[in-house]
Amino acid sequence: MRNIRREYNICIIMIKIHEDMEENYYTIKEVASLLKVAYLTVYRWIISGKLEAQKAGKQYRISKTNLDKFMQKK
Repeated sequence: MRNIRREYNICIIMIKIHEDMEENYYTIKEVASLLKVAYLTVYRWIISGKLEAQKAGKQYRISKTNLDKFMQKK
């Protein structure tokens, strides 16, 4: 019974990881183009915390989910 529960938990974790990998991510430049604003405007939204983004090396990536949340607030 214990092994079945462990395998079930592993499957749930793998499904969540897979869902995260399928999510679309945008660069600042792509978001600026989509919203028809300047690159620097999107950068300032990120720095101020208005738009949530993940830093990948020296660049930022904005998930579609976070962009949608940001757009609903506006």
